[in-house]
Amino acid sequence: MRYLHTMIRVRDLPAALRFFCEGLGLREVRRRDHEQGRYTLVFLSEKADGDSPQLELTHNWDQTEAYSGGRNFGHVAYEVANIYATCQRLSDLGYTISRPPKDGRMAFVRSPDLISVELLQAGTALAPAEPWTSMPNVGEW
Repeated sequence: MRYLHTMIRVRDLPAALRFFCEGLGLREVRRRDHEQGRYTLVFLSEKADGDSPQLELTHNWDQTEAYSGGRNFGHVAYEVANIYATCQRLSDLGYTISRPPKDGRMAFVRSPDLISVELLQAGTALAPAEPWTSMPNVGEW
């Protein structure tokens, strides 16, 4: 058995791609437009060749309302080389860090479609550092 992907529905595909590609550093590895079904599938991976678990963004062209609760969806998680640098990059792009990495190990941020994304420090936790240790938790994650 091999883990293939996690699918999330997105309402604004360019906004989702900015978050996951510019913010998190994923790469688009393939895209499928389905004219008859009026949807687009975009597969993102951490590796250019797509040889790792992927995130499938499903964009239903006619969806105008925000998606609710995600049908029992919790969150996606990514291991990052430097949690502080990743959170800073996301913050610089205008995203709110819902649960800052106060412990140098774990943080949460939400995508434009309010999907919770858990960030975990690779290896050993980094030493606690400002401004992260003093930042309050905000919203939901």
